[in-house]
Amino acid sequence: MPHSLFYGPRSSGFPAATLGVLLWAFATQGAMAADIRVYATRAISISASEHVTVVYLDDAGTIEGRLSAGLPSSQDKAETVARQRLQEGGETLQRELAAAWQGVANAWRLGITTLPAVVVNRRYVVYGEPDVAKAVAGIETYRRERE
Repeated sequence: MPHSLFYGPRSSGFPAATLGVLLWAFATQGAMAADIRVYATRAISISASEHVTVVYLDDAGTIEGRLSAGLPSSQDKAETVARQRLQEGGETLQRELAAAWQGVANAWRLGITTLPAVVVNRRYVVYGEPDVAKAVAGIETYRRERE
């Protein structure tokens, strides 16, 4: 398992006590106040409550693979079939594909380097821990040690 890394906030504008309370509440009761996202692939088993957003970075490739499976070798025919598949999938498929690529873009923007990555309030990242409660507890310990 990769070594866990912690990144703290860049400014002291967010009170440490407030963050500690949010993290404690999440770890014990699944508070909805903290924005907690996990970036992973489907091959990684994630342990998280329903209040956590799990972003699977391989979903975009999976969806595109389904759309491109068995396309004709002619570029014109392949384009026609691909457009037809997108239309048949309707808005639901288009939203799923857009959301999948948005997840990839968000991970890139956050500088995610290792999976899984647990991100809390876009300020703290724990790499390599698939258990969200353990990751959040690690962040709280990190914050307490630096107060």
